[in-house]
Amino acid sequence: MKVENLVDRKLLKNIDLGIVISTILLIVYGMIAISSATHIRSGGSVGTLKVQIIAFILGIIGVILILLIDYKTFGDNYVLIYITNVFLLALVLIVGFSTKGTKGWIDLGPVNMQPSEIVKIGYILTFAKYLEKKKDNLNRLIDVLPAMLHLGLIVGLIMLQPDTGTALVFIFISIFMLFAAGMSYKIIAGAFGGFLISLPIIWKVLKPYQKNRILVFLNPELDPMGAGYHVIQSKTAIGSGQFLGKGLFEGTQNNLGFILERHTDFIFSVIGEELGLVGALVLMMLFMWLLLRCIHIAKVSKDDYGMLICVGIISMFLFHILENIGMTIGLMPVTGIPLPFISYGGSNLLTNMAAVGLVLNVGMRRQVIRF
Repeated sequence: MKVENLVDRKLLKNIDLGIVISTILLIVYGMIAISSATHIRSGGSVGTLKVQIIAFILGIIGVILILLIDYKTFGDNYVLIYITNVFLLALVLIVGFSTKGTKGWIDLGPVNMQPSEIVKIGYILTFAKYLEKKKDNLNRLIDVLPAMLHLGLIVGLIMLQPDTGTALVFIFISIFMLFAAGMSYKIIAGAFGGFLISLPIIWKVLKPYQKNRILVFLNPELDPMGAGYHVIQSKTAIGSGQFLGKGLFEGTQNNLGFILERHTDFIFSVIGEELGLVGALVLMMLFMWLLLRCIHIAKVSKDDYGMLICVGIISMFLFHILENIGMTIGLMPVTGIPLPFISYGGSNLLTNMAAVGLVLNVGMRRQVIRF
C-alpha cells in the first residue's frame, strides 16, 4: 500500500477541523448521555462507559492508520475488500451468537464484534469503486443490474441473521450513491413504481413480528404493553422534558426503568427527558455541522471515487440519525438502529470513527501534491 508522509504540511493543512471538532463533541455528548442512561452516578454500570472509552481510543488509532493510506489504495483493492465483507457476514451465520432474535455478533472473548458494522465501511469502499467505473453510464436497466447484485449478496446475508434494520441501511446508502453516480431518473421512478406495486406481495412474505412492528408503528396503542411499549414510553419521556429538561441524571422515566434499551437504541429518549428541547436541538446542530462539512468534502474531492465515498458515508449517517430519532418520537418504525456517536456500542463507534477518517482522508488529498 502506498503510504504518504503525514508530516508534510501540504496534507496536514487540508484536515477539516470542523469534522474533527464536531465528531469529538458528539462522542463526548454520547458518553455523558450513556453515563446518565446507565445510572453511573448512583453506582450503575461503569463497564458500558469503559467500553465506549476504549472504543474511542481504538477509533483514534484507526483514524490515524486510515489517514496514512491514500484512499485510492482501497479502491485498488476493492475485490479483496468485497470478498472480506462476504466472508465476515457468512462467518457470523456460522459461529455467531444471537441477541434478541438476530444472529449478528461474534464472541472474541473480552469483546463482541458485530461484522455488519464493519461491512458498512467495506461496502461503501467497494460500491464507490464500482460506480466510479460506471459513472454516467447508468441509463439502462442492464447497466444497473450488476450494481443490484453487488448490493443483493450483502443484503441477503444480513437478512439471514435476520436484521431488517441494517439491511435497510445498505439499501439507503446504495440509492444515494447511485443517484450521485448519475443513475437515470427513469430507473429511479420505475424502481419506486415497482416497489409500490409489489407492496401486497411484500406484506404476505413478512414474518408476523415484522407485520406487528408496522401495525404498531401506525398505532402504538394496539399493543401498549408489548410492541408499542417502547414508543409510548419514549414519547412520554421526551414530552415530559419540555424546553429545558428535568436535568442530567434526573429523568424519572429513565431512573425508574420505564425506557428500555435506554443506553442503546432509545438513548435519544433519555436526552429528550433530561436535557429537553434545548439539549435535543444542540445534538441535532452538531449532527448538521458534521454532515455539512462532509458534504463540503464531497464537493471538493479531486475525483469521483472520493466523492462517492463521502456520499456513502453521509447517507449512512443520515439514515441512522433520521431512523433512530424518528422511531423514538413515533415517526419511524422501531428498528435496532443506533444513534451515531451517541448510542452505546463499541463496534458502532469504531465504524463511525472509521467513516470520519475516510472523509478526512478524501479531504486531505483533494489537491494534487506537487514537489
